[in-house]
Amino acid sequence: MLTKKLIGMLACGLLAVAITAFTLAPKREFYQLKTYHLKDKNQRERLETYLRQAYLPALHRAGVGKVGVFSQVDVDSLVFVLIPFKSLDQFSGMSETLTKDKQYVAAAQEYTNTDFDKPVYSRFESVLMQAFATMPTVRPPKIQAGPSERIYELRDYEAATEKLSENKIHQFNNGELDIFERLGFNTVFCGQVIAGKKMPDIMYMTAFESKAERDAHWKSFGSDPGWKALNAKPEYAHNFMRADIYLLHPTTYSEI
Repeated sequence: MLTKKLIGMLACGLLAVAITAFTLAPKREFYQLKTYHLKDKNQRERLETYLRQAYLPALHRAGVGKVGVFSQVDVDSLVFVLIPFKSLDQFSGMSETLTKDKQYVAAAQEYTNTDFDKPVYSRFESVLMQAFATMPTVRPPKIQAGPSERIYELRDYEAATEKLSENKIHQFNNGELDIFERLGFNTVFCGQVIAGKKMPDIMYMTAFESKAERDAHWKSFGSDPGWKALNAKPEYAHNFMRADIYLLHPTTYSEI
């Protein structure tokens, strides 16, 4: 029979393990996805110079980890920048942080002070997301192919209602992401959009060695028995209305 002292020691040990596990569990990140629209090669070169020499180094000095920079396959007019933030406070304070960073101010002169009739971009869009609970942080893929060969796939799922969008997240958290993992999809991030022009909305990114490998993975996914069983469940019917798909290459200086 266990003594009261031994029972107390066991209880304290279990509590300590639980507290440690909770403390070590990574917090859910927040992602800003900027999409720059460009009208010509000159704008692209100027924007990429700014990103490479001023913006990314300043983000790192401010405590931001790896940043992804991507261009759409066969489209020169779009550049995507994925920025992982540790908190909403870090995101909301970044503009002020940059203005106080003397190295950034000096390196960003051409971008910041360009004439009104010589802008660096036509416009940019910004989406703010919170990471899914089952994938709380961005995960750079382990891919061997060079930037011009590898494919990153960005998917944007818009739902008819908030409830249905939450339902799609539930499907991801309760089986779909596990299938991605089993089939080697190299999931980079999954995020629920909390501020953007399309709502309700979720976005996620996967990565592949090549376009051919990407196509083969989706073929395997579509025929996978686990996916068929999960997707056939009536509770997951109609949980997204439209999927916008972007095939991307990373830039040579992308860190994701």
